[in-house]
Amino acid sequence: MKNINNGFFLLWCLVSTGMSIDPFSPPYPLSQNRGRKMKMINNGFFFLCILLLCLVHSGIAFDPFSQSDSLKTECVMKPPRSSETRGLLRFSRSVEDDSDEEWKIDGNRNIREMVHRIHLLQGNIYSFTAWVKLREGNDKKVEVVFRTENGRLVHGGEVRAKQGCWTLLKGGIVPDVSGPVDIFFESDDKEAKISASDVSLKQFTKEEWKLKQDQLIQKIRKNKVRFEVTYQNKTAVKGAVISLEQTKPSFLLGCGMNFRILESEGYRKWFASRFKITSFTNEMKWYTTEKVRGQENYTLADSMLKFAEENGILVRGHTVLWDNPKMQPSWVPKIEDPNDLMNVTLNRINSVMKRYKGKLTGWDVVNENVHWDYFERRLGANASSSFYKLAFKLDPDVRLFVNEYNTIENHKEVTAAPIRVKEKMEEILAYTGNINIKGAIGAQGHFGPTQPNLAYMRSALDTLGSLGLPVWLTELDMPKCPDQEKYIEEILREAYSHPAVKGIIIFAGPEVSGFDKLTLADKDFKNTKTGDVIDKLLKEWQQKSSEIFMTGTENAEEEEEVSLLHGHYNVNVRHPWLKNLSTSFTLEVTKEMGQRQVVKVVINA
Repeated sequence: MKNINNGFFLLWCLVSTGMSIDPFSPPYPLSQNRGRKMKMINNGFFFLCILLLCLVHSGIAFDPFSQSDSLKTECVMKPPRSSETRGLLRFSRSVEDDSDEEWKIDGNRNIREMVHRIHLLQGNIYSFTAWVKLREGNDKKVEVVFRTENGRLVHGGEVRAKQGCWTLLKGGIVPDVSGPVDIFFESDDKEAKISASDVSLKQFTKEEWKLKQDQLIQKIRKNKVRFEVTYQNKTAVKGAVISLEQTKPSFLLGCGMNFRILESEGYRKWFASRFKITSFTNEMKWYTTEKVRGQENYTLADSMLKFAEENGILVRGHTVLWDNPKMQPSWVPKIEDPNDLMNVTLNRINSVMKRYKGKLTGWDVVNENVHWDYFERRLGANASSSFYKLAFKLDPDVRLFVNEYNTIENHKEVTAAPIRVKEKMEEILAYTGNINIKGAIGAQGHFGPTQPNLAYMRSALDTLGSLGLPVWLTELDMPKCPDQEKYIEEILREAYSHPAVKGIIIFAGPEVSGFDKLTLADKDFKNTKTGDVIDKLLKEWQQKSSEIFMTGTENAEEEEEVSLLHGHYNVNVRHPWLKNLSTSFTLEVTKEMGQRQVVKVVINA
């Protein structure tokens, strides 16, 4: 890596609360750091400074695009070794040290001299990995934090560490300016004693990162399919032509809609020509369907569902309940009797889920129940889990989501960090009677108008996906900004290239829709720049219709193999000279069928 002064930099390790160097104050200039001890400032944190040598090393690192088993097993007795070397910066104790010796990070308040820092370049993506464990206690949060030259803290990723075994911490940073950066470990426990091993930072240019994405897309979104067309006597049908048309892609990029779609024919035509899955912004919510106690009105939701069904658009349910106390029907907070509140809540669940049973692809059962706890405070700690149990009983075939914000988009988030969303889903599934729930995780994706931290986003998706449940981006948007179309494309490609992500819904639309953040078309339905990006990706993620010509030559096996996106296809086999030779069938290409799929077509002629 360029711009590393003499090959040295400083790794800071944050471990506890107490007396500390202020992480929010600008660091001293490098010229003032030589020969001086860092001052101790009582600001609620304290840091241990470790001087390390930074080497381009052939040893230990994890490719952020690799699917590490450690994310599922969570804890290993010895960190596995990797052959990944390119772009790697490994942090070692000394030039000679190539051992597995760990760093013991204690709260002894011994601060060594600051000597040098690592210099990061604007426009690059830096992926961070480290193996961490606790020497005392159990299940403590440990995160990596980057402090920029102006004192801004960038929370780069976190993990739940344990005692006696190693857990992989992944994350990273996308610097908005070039300059020196200090790296810290942080724990939310004052008494935490952390060990870290195999700490590394891997540099990517934007082009290298996209290349990695594209390579992974080929692996997780496509299969190689080879067609064999023969007569009944098993001889090849030379000259046959196979036509392929994808009728339904497995991965769907959808769009939210609201009641304004019922008022505008142009909006309806615009929507139906693009999207095959949606969710309603407010029309299925309790405060819309029962504004007055006992007076339910599903008119808007029913009409919007009818439009969707008539146009082959799937609908994802949003939301049965909402755990935010401010997002209840106006009459609900006035209920003082817990038994009465429980009765109206159960009535709501039964009413909306029975009404739309079998008509939706999924449900947000208790929206944002990591950030909020309205029903838990009023009805008991297991309220959410019991509501998921009832939802499962009412519609056992539908996906039941935990749906949260600031999980992949906000690296400063504490409340709904990826590990906490994962733990909420685990808590729900562990509740009596919930083991067979078809669970899923919704990451809303309300990004800020700045460069997205793609390294952090990928590590967050790794954590959410480690349960093996589908992950969806459910409400993706971003305030207007000069580079909105660029940032949105980066986010969408990041999600599409992650194997845990099974679909995306953006909260966007034409000007008439009222989506004022992600506006895709003007009042005349002419695309904005962001609208062009969405149309480009819709086209790119849909398999183009194509034809395969069966030559019967020596290279026929290669010529008759095609790479197809997962999904459903109409297949037609014909011969240009043999008019009676024609057959049609449907084909589904799935990940479960393996990287290579052979389709045998036998012609009765």
